[in-house]
Amino acid sequence: MDQTFDRRSALKAIGLSAGSIAAFSCSDREEAARLQGANATTPADLDWGKAPCRFCGTGCGVEVGVKDGQVLAVRGDVKSPVNKGLLCVKGYHLPSFLTGKDRLTRPLRRQADGSFQPITWEAALDEIAQRFQSTLEESGPEAVAVYGSGQWTVFDGYAALKWVKGGMKSNNLDPNARLCMASAVMGFMTQFQSDEPMGCYEDFEAGDDFVLWGNNMAEMHPVLFSRILERKRQKPSTRIVDMGTRRTPTTEYADLYVEFRPGSDLAIANGILHLLVKNKKLDQAFIEDNIVFRRGIEDLEKIGYGCYGDQAERYTFKDEAKEATFDDFVAFLEEYTPEKVEAISGVPAAQVRSLAEIYGDRRRGTVSLWCMGVNQHTRGTWMNNLITDLHLVTGKISRPGNNPFSLTGQPSACGTVREVGTLSNRLPADMVVTNEEHRKKAEKIWGLPEGTINPKPGYHAVDMFRALSRGDIQTMWIQVTNPWVSMPNLERFERSPNDGRFIVVSDIYPTPTTAVADLILPSAAWVEREGVFGNTERRTQQWNQLVPPPGEAKEDAWQIIQVAKRMGMGHLFPWPENDWHEPMFEEYRSFTLGAGKDLGSYQHLKQARGLIWPVVDGKETPYRYAAGIDPYVKKKEGVHFYKAKGYGERAAVWLRPYHPPAEEPDEAFPFWLCTGRVLEHWHTGSMTRRIRELHQAVPKAYVEINRADAKQLGIQNGDVVKLASRRGEIELEAVIDGRGQTPRGSVFVPFFDESRLINKLTLDAMDSISKEPDYKKCAVRIELTT
Repeated sequence: MDQTFDRRSALKAIGLSAGSIAAFSCSDREEAARLQGANATTPADLDWGKAPCRFCGTGCGVEVGVKDGQVLAVRGDVKSPVNKGLLCVKGYHLPSFLTGKDRLTRPLRRQADGSFQPITWEAALDEIAQRFQSTLEESGPEAVAVYGSGQWTVFDGYAALKWVKGGMKSNNLDPNARLCMASAVMGFMTQFQSDEPMGCYEDFEAGDDFVLWGNNMAEMHPVLFSRILERKRQKPSTRIVDMGTRRTPTTEYADLYVEFRPGSDLAIANGILHLLVKNKKLDQAFIEDNIVFRRGIEDLEKIGYGCYGDQAERYTFKDEAKEATFDDFVAFLEEYTPEKVEAISGVPAAQVRSLAEIYGDRRRGTVSLWCMGVNQHTRGTWMNNLITDLHLVTGKISRPGNNPFSLTGQPSACGTVREVGTLSNRLPADMVVTNEEHRKKAEKIWGLPEGTINPKPGYHAVDMFRALSRGDIQTMWIQVTNPWVSMPNLERFERSPNDGRFIVVSDIYPTPTTAVADLILPSAAWVEREGVFGNTERRTQQWNQLVPPPGEAKEDAWQIIQVAKRMGMGHLFPWPENDWHEPMFEEYRSFTLGAGKDLGSYQHLKQARGLIWPVVDGKETPYRYAAGIDPYVKKKEGVHFYKAKGYGERAAVWLRPYHPPAEEPDEAFPFWLCTGRVLEHWHTGSMTRRIRELHQAVPKAYVEINRADAKQLGIQNGDVVKLASRRGEIELEAVIDGRGQTPRGSVFVPFFDESRLINKLTLDAMDSISKEPDYKKCAVRIELTT
């Protein structure tokens, strides 16, 4: 029986009162008010459980109100140190994403005529196991792949990691987080030889200056931005700097807005470093005690962009680090004068000097914040390096209110992807498959013979789908993500009938990705199953199953385990059928203990509102590498970058030059295109577009056009225009002077709308180190349709 239900009908059925739960939208409260009476339900009538929010990487705590097996309400968890009771508009509407009338509730198999018909779980799991097994036998481990997600729970990701790398001996495991935060991973790894930020959200109450590098926090991380605004309210001298390629709602709150040409942020960062050196604003004692200098390959022809020539099929460039000196650093920066930076970026030299004054003022705490604008960049790792360089050379790091802080977009991109290691080259706790000792440690914990784990990294995400298109990958399982909306240069990934590939997709709703699948599996979502997420500030959060999933939906980890058992790999999952979550977590946790990545115990997590690792003797670590705070630091004061064994336990300052973007506007395609998100929708919209209030607020994608450009082209607000690149074209309504304002020669389009696929236009150029695609800059033209 289909157990999906209409939320408004459920509210009527129980007569929920207007004043009972603050989480409801205005229309919900108005309707609930009309239903008050003798049978009105109060918060006391609901069973409440804790959980992290299902959407972004902030990790807001919510309390979930349940009655009769249904989620009827949420409210911000006042006990959560993340959000302290506040939620954004998406968080307040969490219950509705579970109740869409088109929830997937049964396994579906594609038929010869292209239609889908229900089949049993037994038949579905048997076929998946048979397909993977036969592909392994006939074509080897490079022909199978699993494409996962930063929305996977720790259980899902760990199950996939063990099955793919320990069972099938393949490293073709990569997540959609490759598309959003891989550059941040490689930034931290190349500088500290350990991933993830050293600071925490307490920086928002301690900082004096907040520099946002291409980061529209007011819409993308509104709860965290509210903490900055509260800091500014309490301390009016607090300053917000908004650096971007277009004005956004964040700009309205900024003390300084710095607008730059797309891709020129490399020059700006080097210009700031140039001035810090020239004006003697470096912390020389900190540098001498804690820093080494490095530089890599800088030749553009050798590096490329991952999308032209042979690199358009497989991009395997590998950087080579070499030692440098402080004198090399000074000489390298000489050319990045404020005037040269202005010529490259369009940023006035005076603003470059103002930025240098902010970073160079030792009396004030500085927090740098960034997200997709820096990470989705053909030199994203370089930009991560340069921002962190600003903190290292000034000593503004690992102290409250003084840190580089990368923000994430998915609820467990950190906890599952980065910490569990569901990337094509990684293992848990910063370990990699290319390191023999790391492989041996994993094999020992997993009870596998030495030599089981393949030392060759697998395909990263973009190359994985290129290999699928070529037929080199023959069998793929996609879970909890929607690549036929989110991949760049989408046209090249279209499937043809009888192409010989077999694709399994696990999801909660029909999407363009399920539409190309051969077999669709219905997944349990959020509190319909037990789970663990890890958020941006290293906070691990656990929740219990609070309601049953609809129909026959099952959690993703269970699906993987069942297939593994059918392939004779049940030894990888030796726990009781109905009691495996805690022992699985504790096995995974064993990788982290003693490695500076120590997670709290499962029982501790069940009681806590999350724990910030490393957790040693039950105590959290808000600031990594800091004496007196981090238990791994034995010094009495200062910092100790103890994870960076290859640098003599020092952090690396990297010399990274300016390189131009992979594609720039020209006569045929005279406009820059930037893509991104909006407040109301999350990623590809498969959940938020099914929430009535959010869909009504922003029902479709649009293109933001500068008023002067629109006038020159004869375009009025609301006109339908054709947007075209060298790869594809779509039609969109024009928005002039909306919530965002683009400069002349630039347009912006959000990517949440599956009926208007902006990624048909984007370029599949990538960062040379992280292999993360650049969604922020390519060339397009605009045509007024008739």
